Amino acid sequence: MSEVEREAMEYDVVVVGAGPAGLSAAIRLKQLNADLDVVVLEKGSEVGAHILSGAVLDPCGLDALIPDWKAKGAPLNTPVKEDNFYMLGEAGQIRVPNFPMPPLMNNHHNYIVSMGNVCRWMAEQAEEMGVEIFPGMACSELVYGENGEVKGVVAGEFGKNADGTPGPSYEPGMELHGKYVFLSEGVRGSLAKEVIAKYDLSAGKEPQKFGLGMKEIWEIDPAKHKEGTVTHTMGWPLNKNAGGGSFIYHLDNNQVYVGFVVHLNYKNPHLYPYMEFQRFKHHPMVANLLEGGKRVAYGARAISEGGYQSMPKMVAPGVAMLGCSVGMVNVPRIKGNHNAMLSGKAAAEAAYAAIQADRSGDELSDYETEVRDGAIGKDLKKVRNVKPMWSKWGLSASLAFGGFDMWTNTLGFSLFGTIKHGKTDAEATGKAADYPVLEYPKPDGKLSFDRLTNVSFAMTNHEESQPAHLQLTDDSIPMSVNMPQFAEPAQRYCPAGVYEVVDGAFVVNFQNCVHCKTCDIKDPSQNITWVTPQGGDGPNYPNM
Repeated sequence: MSEVEREAMEYDVVVVGAGPAGLSAAIRLKQLNADLDVVVLEKGSEVGAHILSGAVLDPCGLDALIPDWKAKGAPLNTPVKEDNFYMLGEAGQIRVPNFPMPPLMNNHHNYIVSMGNVCRWMAEQAEEMGVEIFPGMACSELVYGENGEVKGVVAGEFGKNADGTPGPSYEPGMELHGKYVFLSEGVRGSLAKEVIAKYDLSAGKEPQKFGLGMKEIWEIDPAKHKEGTVTHTMGWPLNKNAGGGSFIYHLDNNQVYVGFVVHLNYKNPHLYPYMEFQRFKHHPMVANLLEGGKRVAYGARAISEGGYQSMPKMVAPGVAMLGCSVGMVNVPRIKGNHNAMLSGKAAAEAAYAAIQADRSGDELSDYETEVRDGAIGKDLKKVRNVKPMWSKWGLSASLAFGGFDMWTNTLGFSLFGTIKHGKTDAEATGKAADYPVLEYPKPDGKLSFDRLTNVSFAMTNHEESQPAHLQLTDDSIPMSVNMPQFAEPAQRYCPAGVYEVVDGAFVVNFQNCVHCKTCDIKDPSQNITWVTPQGGDGPNYPNM
C-alpha cells in the first residue's frame, strides 16, 4: 500500500497509544511548553476501551506528573486497607505473614483503581491543556525519513477488503509526522516490534518474557465485600504446571476484580490457561466470596515480565518506546503503571530539551539514561532475579531465594548478580508427546464460564470484511507442524477462543480477538503476527 497518496499533518510529537505512558508524555510536554503541538492516537473506540490492568496503583508516577491529582478529581477512590497473601492447596490455604516480605511489597499508600478510568481522567487533563486526542485511529504503519529515521505514522486507514485491496468505501488515512514519535502501544505492540527488529534494539539483552493476565469484574454480596482488601495467591491450581497466581481486589460499589496470571514460559502444550483461571474460582476460599454474585465484565492481556535485563534499547532515530512497549513491570509487585507514567514524563522531558535545541529525528539518549539510572531502573533492578529464579527453580525456591535477594538489593547488593532468562516463551513450549494431557472440569455457568460466553462480556467487535489482523506467515504450519508436534496449542492458549481446529482445518475467528497478543508471543513456530485491525475495533472495556 506504499503507493497510496495520503495527506500529511505536522506535529512536534506524535504519541501512539492513550495508555498511562502516552498520556503522561502528552501532559508533561504541555506542562513544559503549552505551544508544542502534541497528538495522541488511540486504536480503541474511546480512551480506556483497550486498557486492562489489575490494578493496584502506586501513585508515585501520578505524584510526579500531577501533584494535585486529588484536588483535580483523579479516580483513585479506594485506598488499600488490608494486604493478604496465600498459598493455595486444592481444598485449603495457608496465609503467608507480611512481616518477612521486603518493604517494597507493601501495598499500603496504594490504591485499587480501574486504569481505564484513570486513563479517561488523564485524557481529560491532556485535552484541557490543548493535546489533540483521536480515538478510533489505529496506527498501521511507520513512516520513515530519508535517513532511515522514524518520522511519523499512518493512522486512520479504513475500508480494506479481506485480501488487503481497497474496498468501495476505502479511506487511505493520514500520515502524521513529528519531530519525535513515541510508541506507547502496551505489551508487544506491532510498531514497537518493527522498531526493535529494524534497529536491532534487543542486541545484548535477555529475551522479553510474558504472562497472560485474565480478569473478571464481579458484583458480590455486600456482606462479603471488604472495600480496600487486596489478596494475592500462588500454588493451586497451577502447582508445578506453570508459574503464576491470582489477585482479588475489593474496590467500591460491592465490586471485586478477580484476576489470574499464567506465565507464558510453561512447557506442557496441553495446558489451558483460561480453564486454569476458571478452575481457580472453585477453590473454597474464592467460591465462598463469589457465590451469589455475578460476573459483569471479562478481558485478557499479556503482561511483560522480563524486567530489568530484558528491556531493549528504548530509542532509535526519531522514535522512543515508553512503558510496556519496553517492559517496565515490577513482577513481584505486579505493578507497572507507575513506571509507565514515569517513562512518559522522562520521554517528554528529553524531547522538549531536544526541540528547544532545534533537534529532530535523532536518538533521545537522555530518555534512555533517565529510565535506566533513575527511579524506574532502581525499581526494576531490585527485583530482577525473581522471575528467572521462579522459571528455573520453581515456586518454593524462588519465594525463599527471591525474597532474600530483594532484601539484599534494598541494601544495594545481590549475591546472585543478574540471572539470565534463557529461552523465549515460544521456545519454552515442549512437545505434546512428552507431557500428560490435562483434563479440566466443565464450567458450571455460575462461578466458571466457557470462553465464548465470557468473551461476550469483553464487548469485542471487528468489522468482518477487513483483512484478518492475525496473520499467518505460513498457512500450512498449524496443521503440518504445530498439530503433530505440539497438539496445536493455539486452541488452548488463546483466552478468547480465536483459534480452532475444525474437521482437520485450522480456523482463525479474528472477530473474537481481545488484543491480548498471546498468540504472537506463545506460538511455538512463531507463525502468528498480531497487527492492528482498523481503528475502533477490538474490546470495549468499561472500567477495567
